[in-house]
Amino acid sequence: MNKVPNNKAWWLVLPMFLLVAFSAIIPLMTVVNYSLQDIFDQNTAYFVGVEWYQETLRNTRLHDSLLRQFGFSFSVLLIEIPLGIVVALMMPTRGWQASAVLILLALPLLIPWNVVGTIWQVFARGDIGLFGWTLNNLGIDYNYTSNPLDAWLTVLLMDVWHWTSLVALLCYSGLRAIPDAYYQAAKIDRASPWAVFRYIQLPRLRNVLVIGVLLRFMDSFMIYTEPFVLTGGGPGTSTTFLSQTLTQMAIGQFDIGPAAAFSLVYFLIVLLVSWLFFTTITHMEKSDNGNKHDK
Repeated sequence: MNKVPNNKAWWLVLPMFLLVAFSAIIPLMTVVNYSLQDIFDQNTAYFVGVEWYQETLRNTRLHDSLLRQFGFSFSVLLIEIPLGIVVALMMPTRGWQASAVLILLALPLLIPWNVVGTIWQVFARGDIGLFGWTLNNLGIDYNYTSNPLDAWLTVLLMDVWHWTSLVALLCYSGLRAIPDAYYQAAKIDRASPWAVFRYIQLPRLRNVLVIGVLLRFMDSFMIYTEPFVLTGGGPGTSTTFLSQTLTQMAIGQFDIGPAAAFSLVYFLIVLLVSWLFFTTITHMEKSDNGNKHDK
């Protein structure tokens, strides 16, 4: 006797689907609509097809912002992921020390983005800021308001300070989930600390690191508030990333059509690179598992 499927459970999913449609799909369709029109005011718009997309692909200003953005995001990943792993490995596992370290690590994550920019705006000043004043007194000519390299490095250091804690906390939770039996077996085999990390801890952290890499890439690729407050995108355009270029285009110049087209290209870039990260890391995990079964 064939059972009749009961689809009533889908009614429970319907409210969430409507919420997602209202908060994501409908605004996205609105942006798509804007990207196909030349908008003069609320009542005047002309259909232009893919003209704004072609302009976006030819716009050298946007190309420069894209290169700066990729350079910044990959620098963030190269620093914060290894540093977060190291911090997690050095954290205490028991007692009040573990609780105290967890609280201290969580503090930067609780600070609003605009406040982070303000803190570093003062901290990096050469006259009254501890960081800038110390570098200048060590003989280093540091001025993030006039030197493009200093400004870029300051924004990078600010992001590392703000978000390395997230990677460390993710890795810490992954390390605590490893059963003690693995460490006991490694102790019996007299495995070195490097061998324990290479063959026990790192493989078990892979899923956590996938989450950490995706979160940090997406967030760093969309960074706006911190560099805007700290440097305003300057000096020149040294810290003008994609989000600020898009904001200037949409609000400062009121180029709604080109801004909408560029925002969709922006979204597709984030989606594509995140998918590549996820696919590569999961493929590596499957390859390692396959090699273990072969052995």
